[in-house]
Amino acid sequence: MTKKDIVIRLSGGLEARPVAMLVQVASQFDSSIYVEAGDKRVNAKSIMGMMSLGLDLGENVTVTADGSDEEAAVLGIESYLSGKEK
Repeated sequence: MTKKDIVIRLSGGLEARPVAMLVQVASQFDSSIYVEAGDKRVNAKSIMGMMSLGLDLGENVTVTADGSDEEAAVLGIESYLSGKEK
């Protein structure tokens, strides 16, 4: 299992379009990927789950991946959330 704390650097936070893009990024990986914020933990491949978090710019999340490509998955999610990949 790979786990990493990430600060959201997307200017608009995670609204509908950025969430859809995040789910697309997460879906490229075989690993199970979860995003935790506060006391909520949701599947990063679920649009409704990710929308339920209501994350904004500057918020901290913990991304956890478990599977054959877990390290690449966490790096991919980090790259997107930090605004390095559009």
